Amino acid sequence: MIKLYLPVLIIFMSVSAAFASQHRVLYVVDGDTLVIEEGNVHHKVRLIGIDTPESRYNYKTLRDSKRTHQDIQAIIRQGKRAASFVKTLVKGGDYITLEFDAEKYDRYGRFLAYVYLSDGRMLNDLIVRAGYASPMTIAPNVKYSSLFRKSYRYAREKKAGLWK
Repeated sequence: MIKLYLPVLIIFMSVSAAFASQHRVLYVVDGDTLVIEEGNVHHKVRLIGIDTPESRYNYKTLRDSKRTHQDIQAIIRQGKRAASFVKTLVKGGDYITLEFDAEKYDRYGRFLAYVYLSDGRMLNDLIVRAGYASPMTIAPNVKYSSLFRKSYRYAREKKAGLWK
């Protein structure tokens, strides 16, 4: 009897481990990064699979400007709009749940995660679908890449968010 239930138990434990704990949001850094509290430790969380424009001048802003031929100040304005949108969905004091993919950290030591709001909606997808982010797939973290591409097409077709 135990042999029969063991595989079910293992599957249940691995699924629930991905959604095991809630974390308190301290603040929104920008359109695709949050800071959370885990115990007494603060962690940056980079939302997997999406990319929003930069909300301040840095190397990536310059690189994006050269790549898109867009004015740096226009990129920063778009980044601030994306961050403002995210702040309407999540703010300091809210509780979120993290789902990790193949890699838990990026090269900067930030958590790489799909973020779920307290109502169960995935923040990453909400941002793309509302037109404030583009899909950014970096293997091996590809679990929801097709969802993000579909949401991106929807936002572009509806001229939502930054695509107005």
